[in-house]
Amino acid sequence: MASGASKPTAFMLLILNMGLYFFMIIISSWIINHGIVRSRESAAILTIPARIFPIYFPMGNLATGFFIILSLLAGVVGFTSSITGLYNLFLWNAPSIHATYASSLASSSLTLLAMGFACKEINIGWTDSVLRTLEVVTIIVSGTQLLCTVATHV
Repeated sequence: MASGASKPTAFMLLILNMGLYFFMIIISSWIINHGIVRSRESAAILTIPARIFPIYFPMGNLATGFFIILSLLAGVVGFTSSITGLYNLFLWNAPSIHATYASSLASSSLTLLAMGFACKEINIGWTDSVLRTLEVVTIIVSGTQLLCTVATHV
C-alpha cells in the first residue's frame, strides 16, 4: 500500500496525467473527425485493398488508424482513471488505494499499447505535425502513467 510520503507525488502525477490524457482526447478526437470528413474524397483514388480498409486516415500512414483509435481509448480510460484516482487518494484507505492501483494499471497497459503504435508510426514515417504532437504526448504520458502506477503502489 502507498505510504504517506508518496501521497503528494501521486497527487501531482495524477493531476499531470489528467491534463495530458485530456489533451490526448482532444487531439485524437479532432483527427478522427478530420479523417471521417476527408476520407471519402481521398480514399477514392486508392487501390482496392486500401480503399476497403475500414480504418483509413487521409494523413499519416497505414498505422495511423490503429494508433488514433487506441490513443482515444487510452485517453478516455486514463482520464477516468486519473479522476477516480484523485478521489481515492483523498480517501486514503487500503481498499481505495488498491482500486487506484488497479485502474492505473489498466490505463497504463492501454497507454503502453498506444505508445507501441506511436513508435511504429514514427518508424514508418510520413506523419503530419498534429500526429507528431499526439505521438509525443502519448510517449510522455506512458512514462508518467508508469510513474503514477508505481507511486500509488509503493
